[in-house]
Amino acid sequence: MEQKEREKVIIVGCQTREDDTRYQYSLDELASLTTTANGEVLLVVTQKRDRVHPSTYIGKGKVEELKQIEEEFEPDLFIFNDELSPSQIRNLSREFDARIIDRTQLILDIFAMRAQSREGKMQVELAQLQYMLPRLVGQGTELSRLGGGIGTRGPGETKLETDRRHIRRKIDDIKGLLQGVVKHRERYRERRKRNKAFQIAIVGYTNAGKSTLFNRLTEADSLEQNLLFATLDPMTRKAILPSGFTVLLTDTVGFIQDLPTSLVAAFRSTLEEVSQADYLLHVVDSSNPDYFNHEKTVNDLLTEIDASQIPQMTLYNKKDLTHIDFLRASKGKGQSLMVSSYDERDIQLILAKIEEKVIEEMEPYHIYLPGTEGKLLSQLKNETILRSLIFDEEHERYECKGFCLVDHPLTGQLGNYTK
Repeated sequence: MEQKEREKVIIVGCQTREDDTRYQYSLDELASLTTTANGEVLLVVTQKRDRVHPSTYIGKGKVEELKQIEEEFEPDLFIFNDELSPSQIRNLSREFDARIIDRTQLILDIFAMRAQSREGKMQVELAQLQYMLPRLVGQGTELSRLGGGIGTRGPGETKLETDRRHIRRKIDDIKGLLQGVVKHRERYRERRKRNKAFQIAIVGYTNAGKSTLFNRLTEADSLEQNLLFATLDPMTRKAILPSGFTVLLTDTVGFIQDLPTSLVAAFRSTLEEVSQADYLLHVVDSSNPDYFNHEKTVNDLLTEIDASQIPQMTLYNKKDLTHIDFLRASKGKGQSLMVSSYDERDIQLILAKIEEKVIEEMEPYHIYLPGTEGKLLSQLKNETILRSLIFDEEHERYECKGFCLVDHPLTGQLGNYTK
């Protein structure tokens, strides 16, 4: 498949109260997002103000400066480092020939590009339509100029040019379809709960290395790329612990600072995979200079989706590339490890630590099974952590010691074999 020509982009930022370092990180992240969306950053233009300009985001003088820059560089679009109001987009579009999009629209665009499943595509389209609805008024000429490219993927220009009533109807239709998908996902989750599967979700900032770690822990084939939002649709696979006990591991969409509210809402059913988990693996990219804020962003979002109370282990990933200023949190949530997804010893260590956590949620058993109970013995091997198995020839029975999840269907049966 031939690579489309990269669109020429000028990034525009307005620094209000953030400190210089944090502001620079946000601009660097916007440049990475632009690259992910197949854009080429020609220039970054910034301005310091007490607050953003209500009608044009940047001041009048900066608008004039951008006009001259546009003449010189001839960009395809300007990308602004904040969510612009409908009137700001409208006013800026009148000033420039290049298209105007904001950070939110860029993130939505990448999600549209990454969505693979029917549910993922519907969720992105819903978020895009909700974002565009208040921005349709007075945008007739601007919308007719959309000729494809960054910020225009997803629902498409023809849908966006139709009247608001049609878009509202479309939003209602998608919400209805998603309700069905949510119910199916809930039924699937309930079945897993009934079967007492121990469920673990991998969470973390986008591009922290979650999918690579997921693949190593489960021998799966989730997409691995050095791009933001390489994974959008959640994937669940079995992971086998050192004892042979099986847990379910889910790879989830990466979090990001200032994640558009519409996306958090649209992806609620996906994020519920996180809130329903028994344990979280929080992956942090220790090579990123802004790792501390990335970690905080994820923990804040976990609070927002009611998942902050779930026990978690923080995995500081890419230990071989650790940033010079990296300082491991002395008191974080739960335990933490410095790891590399490509180090087999680290993978085994993570699995061993998970097993320790699983055993904390279990109760021990010590039973004697008659030699005829082959089916039950097989269940013990597959559904519990069987630590010791000795065959007593004199009494023709197995002495079994191990751990079983509390409330597991087997727990009641095991009580019959204690002597």
